[in-house]
Amino acid sequence: MELSKLSQKPQLLSVVIDKPELVEKYGDELEFFIYDRQSLDVFAKLANADQSNMGGLSDILKDMILDKDGNQIIVDENVLPLDVMLEAVTKVGERLGK
Repeated sequence: MELSKLSQKPQLLSVVIDKPELVEKYGDELEFFIYDRQSLDVFAKLANADQSNMGGLSDILKDMILDKDGNQIIVDENVLPLDVMLEAVTKVGERLGK
């Protein structure tokens, strides 16, 4: 098969945070979107992310955690609650591992 047949425009995938404690706290499941394909530079940034530099990881996540229209959720001074952010990171990691 030619590699060109595998090359496609990234599509948004729904990711649902359904952790019982968070559903109870926020009153519903929480949904965000990520692209089903990430560029090589995103993977390189993730692979080289230093746990002591959470700012770098935060920048990567800003590009990955999106709304249904593909817009960033974490913008300017808008941030997610820490418990939601940690679960979103877990969900993104699970999705990238597939």
